[in-house]
Amino acid sequence: MAAPWEDVLRNEPAIQEAARVAVDAALLEGVLMRTKGEPNASDVVNYAPFTLLPSAVPSALFEQAYAVQQDFNLLVDAISQNKEFLEHTLASTIKVDDFTARLFRIHKQVLEEGLAQSVFLGINRSDYMFDCGVDGKPALKQIEINTIAASFGGLISRTAAVHGRVLKVLGKSEEASRLLPNNPSKGLALGIAKAWELYGSQSAVVMFLVEEVQRNIFDQRCVENELWNRNIRVIRKRFRDVFEKGSLDDAKRLYMDGQEVAVVYYREGYVPENYNQQNWEARLLLERSRAVKCPDIATQLAGTKKVQQELSRPGTLERLLPGRAEAVTRIRATFAGLYSLDMGEEGDKIAATAIADPDRFVLKPQREGGGNNLYGEELRQVLEKIRDSPERTSYILMDKIKPQPSMNYLLRAHSPLKVSECISELGIFGVYVRQGKEMVMNKATGHLLRTKAIEHADGGVAAGVAVLDTPYLV
Repeated sequence: MAAPWEDVLRNEPAIQEAARVAVDAALLEGVLMRTKGEPNASDVVNYAPFTLLPSAVPSALFEQAYAVQQDFNLLVDAISQNKEFLEHTLASTIKVDDFTARLFRIHKQVLEEGLAQSVFLGINRSDYMFDCGVDGKPALKQIEINTIAASFGGLISRTAAVHGRVLKVLGKSEEASRLLPNNPSKGLALGIAKAWELYGSQSAVVMFLVEEVQRNIFDQRCVENELWNRNIRVIRKRFRDVFEKGSLDDAKRLYMDGQEVAVVYYREGYVPENYNQQNWEARLLLERSRAVKCPDIATQLAGTKKVQQELSRPGTLERLLPGRAEAVTRIRATFAGLYSLDMGEEGDKIAATAIADPDRFVLKPQREGGGNNLYGEELRQVLEKIRDSPERTSYILMDKIKPQPSMNYLLRAHSPLKVSECISELGIFGVYVRQGKEMVMNKATGHLLRTKAIEHADGGVAAGVAVLDTPYLV
């Protein structure tokens, strides 16, 4: 999968000049993050890390990833409405994983009270790598699907322009013209705007639920600006604001500071560290409300690793998507090998296999946000420790994907310019809106390519490991 810049990589003066242009272009285009030193202030900002050159992506696999996104949207939505499936699938996990258990308890409570919410909005990102299997032919394999706080749709909307500038500086104008337009932030905002419209109150606001530390604010502002451009008011609040000032009226309408909230868009709430007792109470208040939650708690549970593993069992997709044989085939073609570590003979066997040959697998906990997976010797040590304990059911095992590395420069503020051997991960953003039982929107709305040096097994851009990239289709 060689990109046509092998000649450039060896030309040091050209690379130095291109890197200077690239950094200025990133600042000019707004590919920005706040600094670690001042994570809640925009007085001093820096460029978000990115590759100097676009990375080669096989066009057939790129098209395959786009083609299956609407199927994944339908699947996530179907899972979120299937209480029995979620209860059965997560039964072993909620015994040993307190975070998943607490989410599930809220889910059950809200269903028992009766859902106040009638409009449902999903913003998903399905992430893939290109596996060079035994025959060396790359294949698209899904890593995970993110159903809450799927980020970088904003900054990646501005990254292709930076790479276009770099290619032109390097004398590759024709190649620059082949970079694909990409604007996920517009697509994400379209989904939020549709949900806001269907909620049916012109004066109601969209609430971004945000973290205490907000380094990645500009990514969110890209989506926010698209909403303001449609004259939709946006407020930014944290869980503690909801706990202190949030309320429901008799019709379960949600109010913040006296303003009715139509849509709650979560950019927070996906890891245990996001919660204390107050925050759990705030989450319950939000879930009980009529406001459109993106995601509602059932959709967040649909994105757990345990659900991902259960989907790979024969017959599961057919039960969840009856009468959609073609969608089932497209989805299944992207699955890597996924294995249960539930207590019993099947789990015992796969645990023993992984301990004997840890480099074949990845051990995944039920966590979002990157940087949680275990590999190699670390995987073996953890599995040996928990192999006879129910704690192992809070993990799943997945076949390790082996992509073909390529050479690139990873640009990070205050870091030396050096060439690295890299691998990439492709994410496709999907948006859907359902009103009652009717699907009123279902789209693939853009892509996110992230690239990292091969010495880093795990972690995304926010975790400080991967950098933003643009696909160059080959």
